[in-house]
Amino acid sequence: MSLSINQYLNQFEGHQKFIAFLSEFLGFDASGMVTFLVFATAAFLVVNIMALIGGLGTYAERKISADIQLRQGPNRVGPFGILQFLADGVKMIMKEDVFPADADKPLFNLAPLLALLGVFATLALVPFSSGFTLVNLNMGVFFLIGVSSLVGVAVFLGGYSSNSKWSMLGGMRGASQIISYEVPVTITTLAIVLLSGGMSFGAFVETQGGLPHQWYIFHNPFTFIGFFVFFVGMLAETNRAPFDLPEAESELVSGYHTEYTGMRFGLFALAEYIEVFVLCGVAAAAFLGGYKVPFDLGSGVLFVQKFGLPPIIGKNIGQLLQLGSFLTKTFALYYLVIWVRWTFPRIRVDQVMTICWKYLTPIALFNLVGVAVWMYAFDAHSLWEVLGQAFSGGHGGGH
Repeated sequence: MSLSINQYLNQFEGHQKFIAFLSEFLGFDASGMVTFLVFATAAFLVVNIMALIGGLGTYAERKISADIQLRQGPNRVGPFGILQFLADGVKMIMKEDVFPADADKPLFNLAPLLALLGVFATLALVPFSSGFTLVNLNMGVFFLIGVSSLVGVAVFLGGYSSNSKWSMLGGMRGASQIISYEVPVTITTLAIVLLSGGMSFGAFVETQGGLPHQWYIFHNPFTFIGFFVFFVGMLAETNRAPFDLPEAESELVSGYHTEYTGMRFGLFALAEYIEVFVLCGVAAAAFLGGYKVPFDLGSGVLFVQKFGLPPIIGKNIGQLLQLGSFLTKTFALYYLVIWVRWTFPRIRVDQVMTICWKYLTPIALFNLVGVAVWMYAFDAHSLWEVLGQAFSGGHGGGH
């Protein structure tokens, strides 16, 4: 069972004793205060670590693209140029803060903050491990779809509030693209909802296993195709190449954030790189087993039985293994996102819409129906189980 960080800590006797001692010392029930402090601390750590990952994402993008193009990339600031993202941050902060004379200043200021708010809010649902999720909502899919839409609103507002025709075109293209590609991504996610029987990302992960044949990507042919539909839609929703038409710096001189300078421009870039991480984490949870570790190592029971470790240490070792499993899968997808950007050329805006409405959306609908038929025909067994029963002389279907 996937637990929030507070639910995980409440399992331990030491945590319960601490709350009882604090309540006796303060003279009132301190459980609510401790719950808030734990959540606030965890949220603070997640937000700051994600900001660091977003900054390092710019470094990774430059180094990976340099490898693909047979050049060195950043190699001056810090060892192997790894501190280049800090230099960029200092540069953004020190740049002059310029407002267009005719811009709508309240909306102009709001747009980058709205983009960052939409991305940070989705971090609450990312299942880093079975005991480290900020909020395990039973309607997590709806929350993710609703909150992530703020990024599309921010992109449009950035272009609209600049009072520039070029920025407005970039904002309109961004809004239409993000809204359009939410359709196949949402339909594909509904297929995983059918398989898992729940709308929380904890349910997605817990109904999978630690080995590849137990992941939803290999559950049946329809989910295998659905993963690629989700991945392509994810690229378009995050404005990543070859779907980076909202920016298109070679044609529109940066699109919807043309008029932004300094840290306001930096917030848009930071939101994009964190959003890529979040969606890669969602893809890992929905299709690649999330934090699950092979052979049930993530539960920590093996460490208690084999090495005689105390249960609390065994559980925490299991949590670290789960976190490592989740981050490995997420960063592998992150690398793939960067690899795609520097491999495929940008496509035209009409081709972007054609891919969404004429191909990905019908395929996503076909996959959703296919998953429902598969579950009915084979009692929700995976392809691996069906083949195993067939070769062993059993029966894969129950209808």
